[in-house]
Amino acid sequence: MKTLKEYISEAEKNHTAIGHFNISTMDALWGIAQAAKNVGVPVIIGLSEGEREFFGMKQAALAVKSISEELGVPMFVNADHTYSFEKVKEAVDAGVDAVIFDGTKLPADERITITKRCVSYAGASGRSVLVEGELGFIGTSSKLLDKLPEGVELTGPIEAAHFAEVTGVDMLAPAVGNIHGMLKDAPNPRLDIVRIGEIKKNVSVPLVLHGGSGISDDDFRAAIKAGVSIIHINTEIRVAWKDAVKNHLAENPDDVAPYQILKGAREAVRMVAEKRLKLFSGR
Repeated sequence: MKTLKEYISEAEKNHTAIGHFNISTMDALWGIAQAAKNVGVPVIIGLSEGEREFFGMKQAALAVKSISEELGVPMFVNADHTYSFEKVKEAVDAGVDAVIFDGTKLPADERITITKRCVSYAGASGRSVLVEGELGFIGTSSKLLDKLPEGVELTGPIEAAHFAEVTGVDMLAPAVGNIHGMLKDAPNPRLDIVRIGEIKKNVSVPLVLHGGSGISDDDFRAAIKAGVSIIHINTEIRVAWKDAVKNHLAENPDDVAPYQILKGAREAVRMVAEKRLKLFSGR
């Protein structure tokens, strides 16, 4: 099987994007895996610090590998939003294919220093482990929001180029109008497509779009055309999962069998992931 880096390079060349979906349960993992198999594309499975504390980082890496082999689908596991070198080290040692060091709340010098340390550790692992850096601020919570996150800070092309060059990251996640989470009663803000294009012109590494939930199909297509190669979806998956469980229990209040309760959740997750994967692959 090709490496994640090779699949990302193909996406860049073909002006498509690889879908990245977060999970914290096996049923969601199976739903996403089936979606990728149905569409015939690679997929990245992400776990935040909270999600991997619940699931188990090593267990997630092994589960993704097992399902990937069984279904014949290229699947990779990413340690999403990791806030310390120690947690990055823990994830690399657990067998992930990629890790994100999120130092957006740190002073610039400290952010660069720790990011470089993460890149060095991943490079010495003996495996192909990609390190993603993040610049700008788009909020922190993958949930339904009453209002826009405070302190949103967009990424400039020049600072993006400097950060990517001095840290040696394999991928960069800029802030380009995207936010973590979904607004409850309004569409999410539009992406700054021009900014994405300018950043892409100035950096030599693939771009990652976080906070994909709530973004319009037109903005997704434009962002991919402008240079985005990976797109993160989390809140959309969580909402579909929750609604399916809620509806099942409303219709079957006496049901206590988890495999019955979660069957609909698995299918709901599959439907969301499949729709997004088709869009990201240009279909």
